[in-house]
Amino acid sequence: MIKKTVALVTGGATGIGAACCRALAAEGFHVGIHYNKSAERAQQLLSEIKEGFLIQADLADIEQVEMMIGKLKDAAGRVDVLVNNAGQSINADILSMKVEQFDAQRALTRGVWYLTKRILRQFMLRSPSGRIINISSVVGHTGNAGQIPYTMEKAALDAFTKSLAQELRGRNVLVNSIAPGFIETDMTGELPQEMKDKIMTNIALGRIGKPEEVAEVVAFLARKGSYITGSVIHVNGGLYGG
Repeated sequence: MIKKTVALVTGGATGIGAACCRALAAEGFHVGIHYNKSAERAQQLLSEIKEGFLIQADLADIEQVEMMIGKLKDAAGRVDVLVNNAGQSINADILSMKVEQFDAQRALTRGVWYLTKRILRQFMLRSPSGRIINISSVVGHTGNAGQIPYTMEKAALDAFTKSLAQELRGRNVLVNSIAPGFIETDMTGELPQEMKDKIMTNIALGRIGKPEEVAEVVAFLARKGSYITGSVIHVNGGLYGG
């Protein structure tokens, strides 16, 4: 069993997840970099942070999540911080989106719920303290045309945070959400330019955010913030309506 505190970041190979892995490694955590398809980028990140391990699974597949718990036992033997960052966005309006697309989006929400449940039972409730940090989104509060299942997923994450924090009262596990605004990632890079321009006009700071600016808050909650639970922290540069 690894003696250092262990942080697991889902979707940790790219974007906000990768920035979280770097920030947590800098805080002294042994970092588990979860990925699904980004194997090469995950390996590159591991070689960069050095103190960590890789773990692959499709979170939408419950059997793979269950196998992931076994891999975590072998690789680390503990999980002190869970960062539920993995996400996907299927862009289509309600009239053109297919049921299969909707179900693919919602399956990830189920996977987050199941992974959190298993990590609590297997690792976190047996340790002196734990931190669960969910990465949601400003669009879970504002909505966004063409992204209904995604906005539903992110709103659900914040509701999950508040309910789980209440369920875990007295168990020394803090649960919080971080709701990023318009952050420079592969996902936001795929948005139509018209949508990007519209969003930029509504940001008080007048610029797109960086993944590292979200990761700073993750690192704070992972080590400090001992009187913060059940909260949603907005990191959005003053995005109007966020």
